[in-house]
Amino acid sequence: MNNLKAKRDLDNPAVYCGTYAKYNNGSLFGEWIDLTQFADECAFYDYCIELHKDEADPELMFQDFENFPKAFYSECSVSAELYEWINMDSDDQELLKAAQECLSYDITLDQAQDSFCGIYDSEIEYAYEYVDSTGMFGDCPESVSSYFDYDSFARDLFMDMARNDNTGHVFNLNY
Repeated sequence: MNNLKAKRDLDNPAVYCGTYAKYNNGSLFGEWIDLTQFADECAFYDYCIELHKDEADPELMFQDFENFPKAFYSECSVSAELYEWINMDSDDQELLKAAQECLSYDITLDQAQDSFCGIYDSEIEYAYEYVDSTGMFGDCPESVSSYFDYDSFARDLFMDMARNDNTGHVFNLNY
């Protein structure tokens, strides 16, 4: 197991693993652990137990986390869902993270994909794209369609939509 202590890639998902006993006794002893080095959560837990083998029954404490969505973080556990996320391609990871931040931490990748409408700089931009793609004005002359209130239309559209302000991902709430 010592071969896992190789230099950690700072861009990979990681947790800092200590124990409650050490923490309660004033020690922050632990280690940043690169989660991509393990096939699943069982292998990860085995490594953590080995790291804290100086305790008879270590109660693991994950004191910090990096490079994965907060929805998968817990001070007392690492979930199987986190390992599913780690094994996704980067586009799916980004989509799921955006959906979790903006819709619900319980959303699945399939639900995020079903509700995804695209990436837009603003709600107004989405409204313009929606009008263009649906052909709402048909053969209406430009001189008439220019009176359309895109601000109000965007506000109405986003009663059933959500946009992640950090990433621009737009989701339909009726997925």
